[in-house]
Amino acid sequence: MRKPEYTAERRAHWDGIAERMGTEATWGEYYHRALARIYQRVVPPGQKVLELGCSRGDLLAALEPSLGIGIDLSEKMVKMAREAHPDLIFLQADAHELCFKERFDVIILSDLVNDLWDVQSVFQELSAVSGPHTRIIINSYSRLWEYPLAATERLNLAMPLLSQSWLTVDDLENLLRLADAEVVRSWSEIVCPLDIPLLAPVLNRFAARIWPFRHLSLTNFMVARPKVAADRSKDRPVVSVIVPARNEEGNVPHIMRRMPQMGGGTEIVFVEGHSSDNTYEAIGREMAAHPEIRCKLLQQTGEGKGDAVRLGFERADGDILMILDADLTVSPEDLPRFYEALVTGKGEFINGVRLVYPMEHRAMRFLNLMGNKLFSLAFSWLLGQNLKDTLCGTKVLWRDQYERIAANRAYFGYLDPFGDFDLILGAARLNLKIVDMPIRYRERTYGTTNIRRWQHGLLLLRMLAAAATRIKFV
Repeated sequence: MRKPEYTAERRAHWDGIAERMGTEATWGEYYHRALARIYQRVVPPGQKVLELGCSRGDLLAALEPSLGIGIDLSEKMVKMAREAHPDLIFLQADAHELCFKERFDVIILSDLVNDLWDVQSVFQELSAVSGPHTRIIINSYSRLWEYPLAATERLNLAMPLLSQSWLTVDDLENLLRLADAEVVRSWSEIVCPLDIPLLAPVLNRFAARIWPFRHLSLTNFMVARPKVAADRSKDRPVVSVIVPARNEEGNVPHIMRRMPQMGGGTEIVFVEGHSSDNTYEAIGREMAAHPEIRCKLLQQTGEGKGDAVRLGFERADGDILMILDADLTVSPEDLPRFYEALVTGKGEFINGVRLVYPMEHRAMRFLNLMGNKLFSLAFSWLLGQNLKDTLCGTKVLWRDQYERIAANRAYFGYLDPFGDFDLILGAARLNLKIVDMPIRYRERTYGTTNIRRWQHGLLLLRMLAAAATRIKFV
């Protein structure tokens, strides 16, 4: 069969499905409600969203987009969508032939790829409607369900499907690579697609996350990003390095002397936080002695490093935001590596990692080391992206991405005293590409740590449990 005949057959099929919708009850209604809840977890409201294969538009409407455009091959589906959701835009078109000038934050292909004539060409079409921060979200049936779904169709429990491609996760990852896109993360959902009271919620909320039951899931999800994020190093962005400083008087001269110049220039933003020594005065003296160095000195009114970081980010002028702990256990000389990884598009959130190279002898106590490793394992499982170290203080991202994280901060709450989990969870919520940057972790040479191991450890565990209910077990 050639593409024109294939397309005509699909159009006629989905026109027929549209005529039956609303007149026949199927188990698919529960499945589509479940899909909407999953997408609401992945896509924050207020985004510009394009959905290919939008059917009657219910999923698109559930995401509360600032601009929502749905396209579908079926004219009758589009007519139903327009009537049901007049505040959104619906167009009858072929996904293989997009003709938009708009660039979208999110592009959705829900249960569409297995029905396409040429998946690679559709993925390539998406580059024209994508920007550096666009996320492509795909869900498709698992091949394991090919015969169970066929059985439900014969029993009239589900709408019929035409012949499908039954692409695997590996197939889709390869097709995305061929279309110059890369997968940020992938996972599976919905073990029980039937609306069985008590059983379905337990299976879909918990079993779908746990081996071996997750391999029985009906649908595979993946989030990808187009490789349109060109090397931005030629733009020479200004870098703001936020330095939270509490009782770090002896380290201030070294920070000023060792801070590298990056991009279009480096701004140091000191945030002094209720020190009992002369940290504030030491920063003032160094700034006066080095007027050639671009600096700001802020005095914290709240409590905790996380509050200091948020204040520094708010008052910084740079295009890129970095965090450097004033204890200098991470060397300022390592910051250009973070800069290069960000501006060349290798990642969108560059996360410092202390657990790759051997540390200096007294850099970290044994129980702290074990706690850090456990938290990294837990977060890697929770977020679906590999994180070797969640509590290294050095993290780097673009200002505009941080502003999006800050706008969605209420989703996880304000428990984090350090700011590390707050930023990582926010980045994961936006499906940013998180990249680990190994560094050499050094002993503190002045002062003592501000970390209270057991008190803060218990608080971080509470945060981890709370985050699991917002990301994993929803």
